[in-house]
Formats: sequence, structure tokens, C-alpha cells
Amino acid sequence: MKKILKIIDYFIISLLVSGILTFILYPFLKIFIYSFFSNGRFSMKGFEFLRHSGHLIGNSLYVGITVTVLTAVVSVSIGLFCYMSSSIVKRTVSFILMITMISPPFVSALSYIKLFGRRGFITYNIFRISADAYGVGGVVLMQSIGLISLSALIIISSLDNIDRAQIDSARSLGAGTDSIIMDIILPELSSSIKVIAVLAFIRSIADFSTPLIIGGAFETLASRSYTVFISDGDILQAGAMNILLCVPVIIAFIFYIRNSGTMVKADKGLRVSEAGIKRKGALFWIFTLLTGIFMIFLILQYASIILSAFIDYNKGKMFLTLNHIWEIGNYTNNTVFRSIYYSFLAAFTGSILGLLLQYYIHIRGKKYLKIVDFIATMPYMLPGTFFGIGYILAFNHEPINIAGTALIVILNITFKQLPFSTKIFHISMANIDKNEILSGKDLGADEYHIFKDIVFPASLEEFLVSMINNFNATMTTVGSIIFIVYPSQKVLTLVMFDVINSGKYDIASVIALLIITICICFSMILLGIRILIKNRRGYVFRS
Repeated sequence: MKKILKIIDYFIISLLVSGILTFILYPFLKIFIYSFFSNGRFSMKGFEFLRHSGHLIGNSLYVGITVTVLTAVVSVSIGLFCYMSSSIVKRTVSFILMITMISPPFVSALSYIKLFGRRGFITYNIFRISADAYGVGGVVLMQSIGLISLSALIIISSLDNIDRAQIDSARSLGAGTDSIIMDIILPELSSSIKVIAVLAFIRSIADFSTPLIIGGAFETLASRSYTVFISDGDILQAGAMNILLCVPVIIAFIFYIRNSGTMVKADKGLRVSEAGIKRKGALFWIFTLLTGIFMIFLILQYASIILSAFIDYNKGKMFLTLNHIWEIGNYTNNTVFRSIYYSFLAAFTGSILGLLLQYYIHIRGKKYLKIVDFIATMPYMLPGTFFGIGYILAFNHEPINIAGTALIVILNITFKQLPFSTKIFHISMANIDKNEILSGKDLGADEYHIFKDIVFPASLEEFLVSMINNFNATMTTVGSIIFIVYPSQKVLTLVMFDVINSGKYDIASVIALLIITICICFSMILLGIRILIKNRRGYVFRS
């Protein structure tokens, strides 16, 4: 039996190592080799665009930095507003933020057009102006709105873990609300603020869809790389552009790695539902104002999507209609089932890979796999377009020719979402009681039974969370697969992207609602399973 288990171990480890090296590291190296070498010789031909398009770097950095600052300021404001508010307000705001995180990446851009475009509801229907809403301002605003939800939730979570002893001491000494915030809370949040800033910068600079949809004449490196690839078929130049994108992204990612482990430490014994800080002072009202403005934008954003899906215009008057719903069948065909199928496979496979990798590192002590673990985090710091182009270069010829197949799409989205799975299982494995494992070994349990009876049950909740995240992320992804999906294999996000570019915003709104509904349903099912598991464990414990 031991010999069989040893063979299985070698097989699984070999599969993990070869899979991560082949489908993460190999495409990464391939795009670098392709961009810098031509016919076996070093070449900078792909970078010749810098002579006439060097401003693209400045545009990308400007948008990235501006979005980062705006996202950080508003996110911290929302977090502190919730921290100082009642538990009901906090839960309500947190719920709204979580719902918005499962939207397709260009919902913000779509709603912006519907609200502020030349025929926008606010600009045209209310103020009777036909404004040109396209440009850098719209890009910055919509990217920020799309990034604030996750950032605010991170801040809220960090605030929950602040040691309240200092705050209570300051209050007893007569410190005001503004002083407590400036002298105690914000310094405690410094690491978390750095993390959300880096995450916002990475996602902003890699986003090509928002500048493409509402940027107008304003372009970034990410949006131009898409245009160059799709319109001109210039893989060399597109690859070079994505390499340049990687430079600030990698620097930011290194900064993130250095600060992500120093976020506010939890002190569970001091957690309470409300901070007990007086809701007064200039800062509190600033936080309230910024939170209110953001919530209004969110309400307007999703209201515009819903109204667009169910309302039409005739002779300047609005009326309810279901025509847009009936029409999506002309665009989706088998796309709905395909999207769910791809997303589920990627979610399950990615969760299994993340679980096994962290199991062998933390439980089995295979320290050499930490190098593989680091490689597994690379997709997080790579722009989606970079990852997609890498797959084209790596897998459109022998020995691995899978271009045009469903397999290349599933592999791409599986390994693109792998960093989250490895992160969450890293935490779960660190929390497993090692004495329980030692006791099992003392009683004669082999590695198989230890994994089946101790490790997996202890990581089951994290497995479900990983499934939820990976499924929703895959259902709403576009950047990494837009280059590798053939017309016959399109998923809902790509159909939505095409429909937006065709100016059929009402149809796009219906597709957006469909994607959100699917994500919510899947999440509710797995959350229900998670609750049942927790209740069952609680019942067993009580008995």
C-alpha cells in the first residue's frame, strides 16, 4: 500500500509541477522570446512603436496613478464610514459591495454610456444636452467605480481586526473623532491601504476594455495592444506592448508581496459590531459624503442596466418591453451553457490544484514546491492580454497544438485564477492543527486517510469559497481569453463586448443581467452548502 501511495504522490507532484510550468511559465517565457528575438537574433523591432506612440506609456501611468489615488481615498472613506456606523448599515453596505463584484468588467462603461453618452438618460433626457462623454475622465471614473468595491471590503475587513484598546484609551483621555482617525486608525491601516493601492494600480493599468469602449481618441497601452492585435494581426507589437505593461505591474506586485503579509493583525477577542466612536467631526462628514456619492453612482449604474434591459423608447416616450430579452437568443445561441460549463470546470480544477499544491507544501513538507507556488502567483501580476497572447504563441504549434479548441480556453482561465486558490489554501493549511495529524499517524493512519479524514474536511469551506471566486471570475473575465476564443466558442462576456461595440446597448444590458444572475445563483448554492456543512459540524460537536 505504501508503495502505491508513493507512486500516486510522484504522479500528483509531477502533474502539478509540469502543469504549472507548462501553462504559466512557458507562455510567459514564450512571449518574451518572441518579442526580443527574430530568426534567432536579438531584435527590438516590436518596440519601434515607441518612436511615434511613446505617449501611450504616459497615458497608462496617468490613468493607473489617478485611479489608484481615487480608489484608495473613496475605499478608505467607505470603510471608515461603515466602521463608525451601526452594524445594520455596515452589513447593508458590505452586501451591496459584494453584489457589485460579480459584474462583467464593462458594466461600468456600459452604464456610463447609457447615463452620460450623447443620448444618455442624465445628459440628454434630463438636461437636454448632447455631451461628448468619451475621454480620459470617463475612463478614470469608471475604472475607479469598478475597483472600489473590492478595495472597500478589504478596508472593512482590516478595520474589524484593529485592536480597540488604543481607541478606548484615546477616548478616555478626551481625544476627538478626527484625532482618533488621524493618529490611531489610519496608521494601523497603512499596510492595507498600500495593498489596495497596488491592486488598484495593477488592475487599472491592465484594463483594455474601459479605454476601448469610452476612451474615444484617448488610448492606453492595454487598449492599443488589443487594437494592434485584432485589427492589424501584429502579434509582435502587441506582445512588446504587453511586456512594457508588465514593468510597472511587476514593480507594484513586488511592493504588494512585501506589504500583503503585514496587514492589520486580527485580535478576535476585541471584535465588536460597532466602533463606539462618536459620529461627528469634519472627517466623518467627508466619509459620509464620499460614501453617499459612491452609493448613488452604484444605484444609477445598476438602475441604468436594468432599465435598459426592460425599457424602450418610442417618439421620446419610455415603455416597458420584453423584446430585448427575446432578442438575446440571436446573439447567445449555446453561449450560456458554454460559459457555465467552462466556468465550472475552471473553478473546480483550479481549486483542486490550489488545494493539492498547498497540501504538499505545508502538510507533506515539500519545500522545493515553494518555487512552483511562486510561479503559480504569476498570472495575478500579468495583464490578461499578456496571458492570452502568451497562450497563442505557446500552443498554436507542436508539441502542444491546442489552438482553436475548448481545452485552451479552459486551461487559460483555470491557471489565470489559480493565484486566488493557492492563497486561500495557504491560509487554510496554516490553520490546520498539526497535532491532529501527528495523532493520526501515531494511530497508524497513512497519508491518504490523513488527507481524506483531516486535511480535506478542514479545508472544505475554503474549497467552496475558492469555487465561488473562480467561477464568478471566469464568468466575468475577458482579457485573457479574448485572443484565443474562436467565434464558435464565445462566452457571454465576449458576446457582450461585441454587442457593446456594435452599439446595441440594450441587448448588452440584458446579457449583463444574465451574467450577474448566473453568478448570484451559483454563489447562493455553494454558500448554502457551506452553511449546511457548518451547521452539521456544529451539531456533531454539540452531541
